[in-house]
Amino acid sequence: MDLRELIEAAKNSRKEEILGRIENVLKILKKEKKDDLVIIQPKNSLIVVGDLHGDLKSLTFILEHSNFLETKDKIIFLGDYGDRGEYSAEVYYLLLTLKENFPGRVFLLRGNHEFPKGLEVYPHDLPFWLAKKYKSEEVYERIKEFWSYLYTSALVEEKYLFVHGGIPVNLDSIEELKNASKFHPEKSFLEEILWNDPDEIENFFPSPRGAGKIFGKNITERVLRIVRAKTLIRSHEPVGIKVNHSGLVLTISSTKVYGTYAAYLKINLEEEVKNAFELAEIAFRF
Repeated sequence: MDLRELIEAAKNSRKEEILGRIENVLKILKKEKKDDLVIIQPKNSLIVVGDLHGDLKSLTFILEHSNFLETKDKIIFLGDYGDRGEYSAEVYYLLLTLKENFPGRVFLLRGNHEFPKGLEVYPHDLPFWLAKKYKSEEVYERIKEFWSYLYTSALVEEKYLFVHGGIPVNLDSIEELKNASKFHPEKSFLEEILWNDPDEIENFFPSPRGAGKIFGKNITERVLRIVRAKTLIRSHEPVGIKVNHSGLVLTISSTKVYGTYAAYLKINLEEEVKNAFELAEIAFRF
């Protein structure tokens, strides 16, 4: 499969084509998804991509630079695929194509811009970009259905936990991660996974974002023990690369739409687990 052909297909895609992609990926997700947490086996390497926000150029660079198409490596996207960037439609088309063609190697997490009912984001310009390209409101409605089948967390056991935003501050068991969507909106697990941010504090307090919480190191330590992981990897902030909680938390952003540099990770899952400081050293910035 040639990357340039994939990019051109995304740029030239029509309504019927993206609807077909959505339908095929929904069939894959409905068959493979048992709950909100996906377990990733510690084989080969894992490419980690943070927020994209319609940045097709950065996504193209990551796929090309990482040689994803020419390897057996896995790739995980941490959410926030559209909004902000003018190529939001093309980014969605390309991600759907990757999941359709490499279902066992591509993992798509839900971000706060892939919101459930009651947690809408503003501004939300994805409907505009989809309607502009495909001259249809149907594509957006199907995209929203696709969101509901996305994983909300991923785990490489004894090594890494992946989420979009953060960890629920009152999490008591891994079962609550697995069933975060089912508890919504009665409990805030899903909201916090999508919206939380780390900071150098103790415990937690309400987030100034208007949803979620700001959580401290003691929360991270406790939750990582519960899920049997050593390092939390998340996105949600346009910071390029950032380390929190004495190396327990790594934040990664893969878009340039906010004017910052972008980054991505390539982690050898067969090696000993790395902390956030070590991961920051091997992250590729561009």
